[in-house]
Amino acid sequence: MMPLFKLLALLPLWLAHALGWSLGWCVFGVSGVYRQRFLANARQAGMGWRQWLAAVGESGKLVAELPRLWLGQPVPVEWVGAELVEAALGRGRGVLFLTPHLGCFEVTAQAYAQRYGRSHKAMTVLFRQPRQPWLRALVTVARSRPGLHTAPATLAGVKQMIKALKRGESLGLLPDQVPPLGMGVWLPFFGRDAYTMTLAVRLAQQTGAVVLLAWGERLSWGRGFRVHVQPLATALPADNAQAATRVNQAMEALIRHCPQQYLWGYARYKQPRQEL
Repeated sequence: MMPLFKLLALLPLWLAHALGWSLGWCVFGVSGVYRQRFLANARQAGMGWRQWLAAVGESGKLVAELPRLWLGQPVPVEWVGAELVEAALGRGRGVLFLTPHLGCFEVTAQAYAQRYGRSHKAMTVLFRQPRQPWLRALVTVARSRPGLHTAPATLAGVKQMIKALKRGESLGLLPDQVPPLGMGVWLPFFGRDAYTMTLAVRLAQQTGAVVLLAWGERLSWGRGFRVHVQPLATALPADNAQAATRVNQAMEALIRHCPQQYLWGYARYKQPRQEL
């Protein structure tokens, strides 16, 4: 599979996105389970067809752009809110970036590493190893780059993330990802209870890190990406459940801003796994 990924990494971004758009619609049409979950999640969030329709193709683009992002040449990236990142780094208390399954969440960490990781502070991202050996090796190679580190979804990984924040470095998490059993609480997400991680809020409370919201907008016609950064609207309360609820609400607001690029097919309301 590595030779195939290397070959796909040579494609111009516009062509990869065109192929991905077709892939997204093929999967949507063929897989009834995926289609039903996609539509159910969009309806749960109150989205009409005009809001979710483009997300069918965008979900395919998410897959098709990975070879280029992992193994190819750097892609064009614009920043909106870079001054917030620089101000947060200047405080020296660590920066916790929270990103939903919106747009290209892979590019946000890469863009940070390229712009800030070498000269300022590295970023660590939570990494759940794929079960397939070939994919595990590919992802390990792809995410091993200057200014970007990975932490496994284990207790050792949590300790690594705490140490990174205490060193004044940055951390990237997807708080709308379903955590393993025992690592979250059931809280509303678009009006329906979803198993929600408490790791993000515990890390922020324990280290005093600055919390920023970020997501990578996928620009049309293969023009690249635009990383949006904004502050959390209000401070996180001390109670973990209340703080996680506040994070869920912040994720909902980002998704409502651009529902056309949210990964509606993600099984957000599934039961958590038993193992860590």
